[in-house]
Amino acid sequence: MSKNTSSILPDVSWKERFYRSMIGFGVKFSRRSDGTINRCIMNFFDFKAPPSKQPLDGVKSFDTMVDPTRNLWFRLYIPSASTSTTNVPVIVYFHGGGFAYMSAGSVGCDNLCRRLSKQTGAVIISVNYRLSPEHRYPCQYEDGFDVLKFIDINNTNLEGFPLYANLNQCFIAGDSAGGNLAHHVTVKACEYELRNMKFIGLIAIQPFFGGEERTESEIRLVDGPVLSVKGTDWLWNAFLPQGSDRDHPASNIFGPKSVDISRLKFPATIVFVGGLDPLHDWQIRYYEGLKKCEKEAYLIEYPNAIHSFYGDPGLPETGLFMEDVKDFIQKQSANK
Repeated sequence: MSKNTSSILPDVSWKERFYRSMIGFGVKFSRRSDGTINRCIMNFFDFKAPPSKQPLDGVKSFDTMVDPTRNLWFRLYIPSASTSTTNVPVIVYFHGGGFAYMSAGSVGCDNLCRRLSKQTGAVIISVNYRLSPEHRYPCQYEDGFDVLKFIDINNTNLEGFPLYANLNQCFIAGDSAGGNLAHHVTVKACEYELRNMKFIGLIAIQPFFGGEERTESEIRLVDGPVLSVKGTDWLWNAFLPQGSDRDHPASNIFGPKSVDISRLKFPATIVFVGGLDPLHDWQIRYYEGLKKCEKEAYLIEYPNAIHSFYGDPGLPETGLFMEDVKDFIQKQSANK
């Protein structure tokens, strides 16, 4: 039997409840019976935040277009506390939304990257990639890696990009579907010789992985807060190549059809897991798979955290999360 999750929902702020409700309404009313999404309806509920060239809560932001034919762009976040004498790490960030929703300009994504930049002191590049089901696998992975190549070549000519940003201390990060993207883009980066960017860490925040098997956490939290198993099934069906099952290597990273990464010089990886997330067990398997491949990996678990808890700065787990990310960045940067 599934667990009644209404009693385990943490006491999120009214602003976060309102924002989550709006996104939830948008998702519900924008899905068509044929498996497509009505973008006009979804955009009505998905509030957007513009870039801010003047410091907003201690962070400036700039938008840069990479390829207008596929609306591929990124938002650059620069903490104003940084100085020209500071070696500042760079984080390439991929937003969540199940590959099908949200953008780099969505209010929730913008707020998260702004807080992350301020609290870690890092320059953040938040990527706006194509969405499914209009654009299925591997479009999102291609978009993510194309942004890496664009920045690797053009960083000195980008508006707002600080000269003191240290491209030898780069991290790839992402939440939920963005965590999945972060892994696959990292694999591509390991197989390609970038000129200037050196990736020393991967930050996987409640990454969206799955498979045909139903795990204990999926059964226990089948109608989990924020994310349900029915919802994740719909998202995989919209993202994966038609005719594929959830054991596709894009979703089941260390499953029966997976790609061996043992040979790759994979960066140190930190995996953030929430105890009340239906994806919990898949995320644990990802961490264990990295260790089995003899990769440097760390697991941080917050037992009372729901999926996307980090969207609410008032939750105690969010404060812990920010400190844990900061510590990981500092430790990896110090070792290089």
